[in-house]
Amino acid sequence: MVGDPIGDFITRLMNAGAVKKEVIELPYSRMKHAVADTLVSLGYLKSASKRGKKVKKTLEVELRYEKDGRSQIRGVKRISKPGRRMYTTAFEIRPVRFGKGKLVLSTPQGIMSGDDARKANVGGEKLFSIW
Repeated sequence: MVGDPIGDFITRLMNAGAVKKEVIELPYSRMKHAVADTLVSLGYLKSASKRGKKVKKTLEVELRYEKDGRSQIRGVKRISKPGRRMYTTAFEIRPVRFGKGKLVLSTPQGIMSGDDARKANVGGEKLFSIW
């Protein structure tokens, strides 16, 4: 059993991008699906969809690559971990990698990027940064 499902999710994305996989399947959860939908809207993934029924549900994620074959996801850093949760206010949200990356937050309004959270004036738990 995985102790950190979001950490496992982003690690699987990085590993799949390193070996140039087009599609990966992983155990389904609503949290992972919300994170994947946010990454689709930010342009890091092509699509994310739920497959199966009841206990055998999986999340199928299609990765996005550039024209030269490099993965769209260059790096990911997990910020809030199960042992130490990190929270932020809307005012404290800063650009990631001088504006080249994005921050993914869990807010009361759902999973969203740092830019969207700042516009909506909501804070939350910093899940990870991606570039």
